[in-house]
Amino acid sequence: MPDPDAGASASARSSGAHHRLATRRKLLLALALAASYLVAELIGGWWTGSLALLADAGHMASDVAALSLALFALWVAQRPADDRWTYGRSRAEILAALAQGVALVAVAGLIAIEAFERIGAPQPVLGGGVLAIATGGLLVNLAALVILGDGHQHSLNVRGAWLHVLSDALGSVGAMLAGFLVWQFGWLWADPAASLAIATLVLFSSWHLIREAVDVLMEAAPRHLDVDRVRQDLASLEDVRSVHDLHVWTLGQGSVALSCHLVVGALERSEQLLTDAYTLLGNRHGIDHATIQVEPESLADASPRSVCALGCEPAA
Repeated sequence: MPDPDAGASASARSSGAHHRLATRRKLLLALALAASYLVAELIGGWWTGSLALLADAGHMASDVAALSLALFALWVAQRPADDRWTYGRSRAEILAALAQGVALVAVAGLIAIEAFERIGAPQPVLGGGVLAIATGGLLVNLAALVILGDGHQHSLNVRGAWLHVLSDALGSVGAMLAGFLVWQFGWLWADPAASLAIATLVLFSSWHLIREAVDVLMEAAPRHLDVDRVRQDLASLEDVRSVHDLHVWTLGQGSVALSCHLVVGALERSEQLLTDAYTLLGNRHGIDHATIQVEPESLADASPRSVCALGCEPAA
């Protein structure tokens, strides 16, 4: 008789592979769009003398780097687990997200420094040219956001690239406004002012990205998960006296792991208890990787080395 669990596992792997392939195609297409318009913005910024446009071009360059890094990290993360990398390499995408966040901060700093210098010494700018080129940049960024779709909701790595593109789209709006004000009213200060606004947007998006990446790398509990609720639910299982040494962390790509000790009155029901616990964690809290140790109440306060307890890991 065919093993239904094996069939479900194979189906899940096939679905995951299909999702990764679709994500890679989206990233490649968004990268092609960003790289093609980067050249146009660099030339346009030099021709018009606009810092806002050059700032937008610099941000577009960071988009190209972020999308390239996301693609590389996606490739690395797909490599299977082995005896050295027992969890696989999914955290490569988290490292990529952290690098993207740091790069965004650097871009914002460079833009802000140049903007302050120009506020004190305004330079001539071709407003009409800035408006036209920035409008093209906005259209390219909007197209890239549509291409990436909802991938940012499932991967921190893709979210990093998505935030790059989103903040660049907002930066294009700022460059458009600056170009219009210079073109229609001759307000040269609007160009560096728009650049500072772009820098602020970049810093805002980078902060959230860096915070999420650091949370994963420091093995903090996921922000969406109520750890106290998890503890209470486990403690409510039949024959469980207490829960201790509870740890919850993110492996990568949204995969949440948990380990804990369950203190019970007797070990006779340990097998059923573990089944109930794994089912509860998966169905109620979305935790798909758990290691649970069951120990008798008489040994709950003993040294971990002296506890002879029953623990197991569910089949993948």
